Amino acid sequence: MAGRAQHSGPAARGAPGLLPPLLLLLCAAALIPAGVGQNLVTEDVTVVEGDVATISCRVKNSDDSVIQLLNPNRQTIYFRDFRPLKDSRFQLVNFSNSELRVSLTNVSISDEGRYFCQLYTDPPQEIYTTITVLVPPRNLVIDIQKEIAVEGEEIELNCTAMASRPATTIRWFKGNKELTGKSEVEQWSDMYTVTSQLLLKVAREDDGVPVICLVDHPAVKDLQTQRYLEVMYKPQVRVSQNYPVQGLTREGEPLELTCAAFGKPQPTDMRWLRVDDEMPQHVVVSGSNLLISNLNKTDNGTYRCEASNAVGKSHADYMLFVYDTTATTEPAAHGFTQLPNSAEELDAGDRSGAPVLLNASAEALPTVQLSNASLAIPPDSRAGEEGAIRSVDHAVVGGVVAVVVFAMLCLLIILGRYFARHKGTYFTHEAKGADDAADADTAIINAEGGQNNSEEKKEYFI
Repeated sequence: MAGRAQHSGPAARGAPGLLPPLLLLLCAAALIPAGVGQNLVTEDVTVVEGDVATISCRVKNSDDSVIQLLNPNRQTIYFRDFRPLKDSRFQLVNFSNSELRVSLTNVSISDEGRYFCQLYTDPPQEIYTTITVLVPPRNLVIDIQKEIAVEGEEIELNCTAMASRPATTIRWFKGNKELTGKSEVEQWSDMYTVTSQLLLKVAREDDGVPVICLVDHPAVKDLQTQRYLEVMYKPQVRVSQNYPVQGLTREGEPLELTCAAFGKPQPTDMRWLRVDDEMPQHVVVSGSNLLISNLNKTDNGTYRCEASNAVGKSHADYMLFVYDTTATTEPAAHGFTQLPNSAEELDAGDRSGAPVLLNASAEALPTVQLSNASLAIPPDSRAGEEGAIRSVDHAVVGGVVAVVVFAMLCLLIILGRYFARHKGTYFTHEAKGADDAADADTAIINAEGGQNNSEEKKEYFI
């Protein structure tokens, strides 16, 4: 009995005025024979700060032994259905011979630790359950190095999650695309502060796009904050042909072009000019419009619309070719030329099979959809076939001519070598003395006289 009284000492210290009833209960428990095959079970509890934690002490094969719950300081919270501890946050949820279930409301970090379930048998049984308290981040803030950025700049963003337990994991998103940041963790007492840094190179497409800082933490779901990017970029320029809507630009007909420019800030300066030449005097420029009322072939050339803002200057070109009034087709080179924004867009255009028009300008412009119907006019297929046939005929004729010329050259070489070998003077004995003779008869006589000294005729070939 004395041993049982000492075991109940924590309960007595927790509530001094209730000592006699507790002693009676302990004495009664001491008289209960030891249970056979009893098992005391419980589970660990994880709870978010401020929520409710429920502790359950259960007995398998119960024989009505006394169940007691103690806090981490081994103070008795409940003895059967009686609460000696003066803490109203603990409430009895269920009490029976096989279970003691207690709830703890408004849980805080100080409530974390081991709680003991005791069963008064002989010998006594004891197990413990652990309460783990999770603390969500108290603040989630994004700090941007520059509120307004210029396209091509690299900006720094920092997202901070303060005072959480355990440490949070921070993820970055630009729109729907996840990005990679660099995180640092600082510990203050039992709390953790996490800061993640993101370096982002912005483009004009990023203007108005949200950058999202998302927190992964077991105590909270879908905790995030975002900031919208503000990016300034140089103008995007587009030239469209208002008239003629379709067909060719022929002599005597009018031409009307319109220039549209978009940028951030909005372009304030827009002008038309003629590349590598002066603007014809009969050309009328009114704001963003260019009008030529009566086209002639002296108007041929490249007409450029330039626009600028605080960030930079861009342009778009229109190549004009004036045709005869009888013309029915136009070459593919006629129309607009613009540059892509970057090499990436050029590569993308190559991969997708979409046409990319190039400009001789060194400035890069976005590829835009133009309304010039003349660009969509296909060349006459019959003309293409006839051109192919003509090119084949020219190739055959050229080959035959080359063979004939080569054969004639070979023949001339052979004849030249033959005549070179048979060239020279033919000498006979009859001709000797002819050079010194006064007449033909004397020459013959001299020649005959010379033959007496000759044994045979000789012929010489040089």
